[in-house]
Parts: sequence; structure tokens; C-alpha cells
Amino acid sequence: MKLLRRFRVLPVTLRVPLISAALMILLGLVASQGVLSALGRVQDARLSEAARLHVEGLSVALGPSVLRQDVWEVYDILDRARAGNAGQRLLLTVVADERGLVLAATDPRRAPVGKDATEFEQGAVAPQAVRMTGDPTLRVTAPLQYQGRTIGSIVTELDVTDLLAERRNVTLWLLVGNALATALLAFGGWLAVARILRPVGALVQAMDASGGAPRPIPAAEIPQGDPGLARLIQTYNQMTTAVEERAEAERRLADRERFVSLGRLSSSLAHEVNNPLGGLLNAADTIHTYADRPEVVRQSAELMRRGLGHLRDVTRAILDQNRLDRAGQPLRPEDFEDLRLLFEPEAHSRSQVLDWQVHAGAASLAGQPAAPVRQVALNLLLNAGAAAGVNGRVGLRVTNGGDGLSITVSNTGAAMTEADLARLMASGPLPPGGGVGLRLVHDIVAGLGGRVQHDRIDGQTVIRVDLPVHGGKDA
Repeated sequence: MKLLRRFRVLPVTLRVPLISAALMILLGLVASQGVLSALGRVQDARLSEAARLHVEGLSVALGPSVLRQDVWEVYDILDRARAGNAGQRLLLTVVADERGLVLAATDPRRAPVGKDATEFEQGAVAPQAVRMTGDPTLRVTAPLQYQGRTIGSIVTELDVTDLLAERRNVTLWLLVGNALATALLAFGGWLAVARILRPVGALVQAMDASGGAPRPIPAAEIPQGDPGLARLIQTYNQMTTAVEERAEAERRLADRERFVSLGRLSSSLAHEVNNPLGGLLNAADTIHTYADRPEVVRQSAELMRRGLGHLRDVTRAILDQNRLDRAGQPLRPEDFEDLRLLFEPEAHSRSQVLDWQVHAGAASLAGQPAAPVRQVALNLLLNAGAAAGVNGRVGLRVTNGGDGLSITVSNTGAAMTEADLARLMASGPLPPGGGVGLRLVHDIVAGLGGRVQHDRIDGQTVIRVDLPVHGGKDA
């Protein structure tokens, strides 16, 4: 099972040649077994025929001599039979009489006259039953008949070393030939598959080297001889173009969303700034008119100080929200005060009730980067204010959420649409229509390793953002 799992993770350019090699090995084994079986049948038939002719020839020649118990004549016939075979295969021939005693043998020292011939008949078979067993020596036995009467027996030892060597040589050549054929075919399969999959490799390299932005493959690298791969690469090129167009559209939407948010905030802040300016102008006129009355001058100066302080706070909040050098700063309680100062005019313009609760301490806030957290909170507040409508209620609650920070924004407006939920909760393509503020919240929170939760409780839409501890400079 482990070997199968390792095989599955190999590239296709290796798996196909390995499968081809395995099939070739299997085919080679089957073919080799067939060749060896055919060779064995030929050798067995040849050996059986030689044993039969030898035994039958001896039976005809030895019959009268054995019947007369003429030992010397039997020896002479055996010597002549051995000389006729040139001693190439016959190792020993033993002739026994009808009592089972050795009458003569080609090697008298191994089989002396009068010895019991039973031990030579052990393992011996009839000529027609001779088969190659792997033993270099085979024994053949046959009855010695004369004029229809059995007068003894013949036992012959055959040397089959040359036949075994022939079988070994054939086996070796088969193994070498199969190994070479398998290696050549596997190498050829690897070359063929590598060539076929070269366009796929170019496609993979284009996707890996894209750095997150798909790079189209030049037309010169598209294989014209393979319609399937050509269509695949053309589809990929079309996809890269669509991705680039979608990314450009999202950038334009993000810019439009930022300008819309800036316009909304600018109109609210212009109203917020205009009121103190009117008071400041009135105070300046009062000082100019009643310059000789110190108490009036002091009251007007105090009014101007408060008005200018308010303008300073508004200006600082706007600068802190848009300053690029805040990107590496830790979050502070003052950041939420700035957000309140920025959002209050928006809520005031719609006569909304603002429930603002920041219960997280400075130490807990310092574990978060200021710029992205402010951006998340402001986008959620702007969407909540737009959803709550006139005379609605918008809430912000910041607490220590276990091992991180929790920011909860609620509103009493209508429930979020499916398109808005897709922007806030999912990572897929942006649904048509609407802005990208909610998607910006999703992307920032995901980049910080946090999560966004949505719920609808007692007629209120509740969005909760949980952020883990990052350290103040990990934006």
C-alpha cells in the first residue's frame, strides 16, 4: 500500500515508462516460459528417443548371450555399443539376468558380476517416460526380452549435462534480451511521454513563475500537432486574460469605493467643520466689536479655543486615517477615538444612535497593527450606517477575545443580501453590482489570520471580527 502511494505521487513522465516496463517484464516472463517449455519438450523427446533406440538395440544384440550366460560376449557387445555412441552420453550400462544379478556392465568396478542390480534401478524410468529434472544424470531401465520371453533387464545412466547447459544458456539469453528490450522500450516511452507532455510542462512553468498573476504562453510554444493540448493552452491563455481583466475591474471598483467613502466622509466632515467655523467667526466679530470689554473678550477667546481644538482633533483623525507611515504602528485606544470622531458626523446626518463600547486595554490593542484594523472597523461602520438608515442604531464593541481581539459591529437595518454576504464571507469572484468594501474587510482579516462571523439576532445584523495576536508591527 505504501509503495502504491509512492507510485501515485511520481510524475506522469516516470509512471508511464514504469508501467510500460512492468508490462514488458510480464510479457517477457510469459514468452520466456513458453520458449523454455518448448525447449524442454524438444529435449525430452530427443532424450526419450535416444534412450529407446539404445535399449531396443541392446535387447536385440544381447538376447542370445544373456540366455547362455556368456559374460564375455555381453561385455564385448556393451563395449561396442559404447564405442558406437562415442561415450558422449552413456555413463553406465548394467545388464542383469532374470534373477536380478549383474551379468555384465560397462564399468565392472561400479557394477561387479553377481551384484544385486536393484540399487541401479532406483530412480530409473522407462525410455518413453524420460524427462529432464535438473539432475545431470538420468537412469533408464527396460526389460531384456528374447523370443517373447523376459530374460533380464537393462539399466543405463545418461549424462544430460550438455542439455542442462543448453537450457541455462537459453534462459540467460532470454533474460538479457528481455532486460535490454525492456530498458530500451522504457527509455523510448519516457522520451515519447516527455515530448508529448512538454507543452504541459510549459503550462506548469507559466503558472509557477507567475507569482500569483497567470502569465500567458506565447503562440510559438503552442503545439499545433496536438489539438487537445493546443486547445488546453489556448483556454489557459483566455483564462489569464480574463483574470487580468477581473483584477483590473476589482482595482477600479476599489478605487471607486474609496472615492465614494471619501466623498461621504468629506461631506459629513465638511458639515462638522463648518459649524465650529461659524462659531469662530462669530467669536472674532464679538472680540472686534467689544474689544473694550475684557469679560466678553475672554468668553469669546474660550469659545475660539474650544472650536479650534475640535478642528484640530478632526484634522488629526483624518491624517491618521490616511497617513501611510501608520502602517507599521501598533493599535492604540486613541485610534478608536479617531474612528468615532470620523464616523459621528455620518451617524449624525442620519439621526442615528451610536453605541460605542471599547473595553479592550492598551496592552491588548498593542498586539494588533493599527492601519489594517482601523480600515476594517471603518468599512464595517460605514456599511452598518448605510444599512441602518434614518433613525437607526449602529453599535461598535471592542473586547479582548480570548487570545486576540474581537470587534463587533451591529446595526438595526435590513438583513444583508446574498451578494453582500458573498463579498464578506467568501474568497470567490466578486458578485456583480455593489462595491468592494466588504471584500476588502474579508481580505484584510484573512491576511491577519483572523475570521469573520455573521449573524442576525433580534432584528440586528451582527458582524464579528476575531483577530489573533500579531505584534504591533505585523501589518
